[in-house]
Amino acid sequence: MMMFKRALLLALLPGTVLAAPVFTLQSSDFNDSAMLDKTFAGNNKSNPSCTGDNVSPALSWSNAPAGTRSFALMLTDPVGGKGLGVTHMVAYNIAADRTQFAQGELTKGEGYTGGKNSPGTTSYYGPCPPVGSGMHHYNFVMVATDLPVNQLPAGLTHDELIAKLKGHSLGAATLVGRFTNDK
Repeated sequence: MMMFKRALLLALLPGTVLAAPVFTLQSSDFNDSAMLDKTFAGNNKSNPSCTGDNVSPALSWSNAPAGTRSFALMLTDPVGGKGLGVTHMVAYNIAADRTQFAQGELTKGEGYTGGKNSPGTTSYYGPCPPVGSGMHHYNFVMVATDLPVNQLPAGLTHDELIAKLKGHSLGAATLVGRFTNDK
């Protein structure tokens, strides 16, 4: 009864706003701002900095903004490429009723439309920072959009996706993983 009275009082007070739950992105494989395991690093025989397994981490999200019709996910290293930035993943046309990707699923390229990342692939490409370049921060950004699924064509670059999302973004959630090849 006390809870009902409090809810009624809050509803009747002018200017009272009940905060909506915050849109969040998390991983069961690492905490925000924690180190990424080598499993999640890139694997490319022609690049000595890519000695991981290139397995994408598990990701899950909750509390998407009202009106969400699809999601877009981008993974970037802002200091990679000697400070010019590296895009490791561009994924979009993710269904609004989806709330997670299992470990390794983003590497397979399933459940989304792949855009073109800096290495030229259309799926997850893990961290490959050069030895001696220090700690890198890998920014996972999940954007809720009002665009229907399959509205956007395959192969968009990071910048092209951002341009297409202007005026259609409803909110974003972020998660940061750190990685270095320095000993």
